[in-house]
Amino acid sequence: MGTIWELDFYSRPILDEDEKKLWEVLICEAPTEPDLSPDSLFQYSEFCSSKTVNSLWLAETLKKAIAQAGKAPKKIRFFRRQMNNMITKACEEAGIDAAPSRRTYALNQWIEQRMKEFYPQQEGYDQKAALSTSVQYPGLNAIPLPDAIRGDKGDKYAFVSLEAEAFAQLKEWDIAFGEAFPLSMLGINPKNKIPGLIIYSSRALPLAGWMSGLEMGYLKFEESDRPIVRLETGVSDSWIVINVTNPQILSEAKGFEETKKRANNVHFLAVQSSPESESFAGFWLLKEEN
Repeated sequence: MGTIWELDFYSRPILDEDEKKLWEVLICEAPTEPDLSPDSLFQYSEFCSSKTVNSLWLAETLKKAIAQAGKAPKKIRFFRRQMNNMITKACEEAGIDAAPSRRTYALNQWIEQRMKEFYPQQEGYDQKAALSTSVQYPGLNAIPLPDAIRGDKGDKYAFVSLEAEAFAQLKEWDIAFGEAFPLSMLGINPKNKIPGLIIYSSRALPLAGWMSGLEMGYLKFEESDRPIVRLETGVSDSWIVINVTNPQILSEAKGFEETKKRANNVHFLAVQSSPESESFAGFWLLKEEN
């Protein structure tokens, strides 16, 4: 599927000699296969002064990262909406597609590690600034999936779970569209139960193909007067996968959320033509970020 990078360009909790926050670009390769070693993936970081924060500097830095990696990625994912214009412009200058996404799992892990272990050791570290760096995603109303990709007689659903060790053979499964990541990256025990939702649809392939064009984020059960299961994509899109009207599905959806929490919010979404099918039109390993 080609190499994908994850990028963050933002101020860090480190003050320069003028008491201004240093900025930093972090670039890491996205682990898109279940058996990749996170330690083998490309990483690049560089600080810059707040005076030189612009798309030109970022584009030149991207070109340096590409030279160091030896090849350019097919696209770059980023999660900060407020940096959309600058990052998109820099990626265009470097000839790379930019993708606003919540699927920046390796990058999030790296930032968390640097917040705990690296930045506090740097001269000029500002603990107060470190406490105010959380990212808030916008809460938007979910909309139904397009009618054109739904089954003629309505889709059916099943909440299931698999032991984490089962995903070691994921590359051997017959999957038309999808993406995964190594569970070891998140410290998942091989015996942990990983919950998932399977969509059975007579239009399984068109549905999975449409989903493959999205930046898949995570599934979330929303308990309300009209409970739904949402699929979050991009950095702000939300889709209604299930309108939960059946008491049994309601119970299963609640169980899905509980199992997901015990699995460090890791879960999966699968698309099949029927319960008897031995292949997947789509299969995505997902993680809800806190």
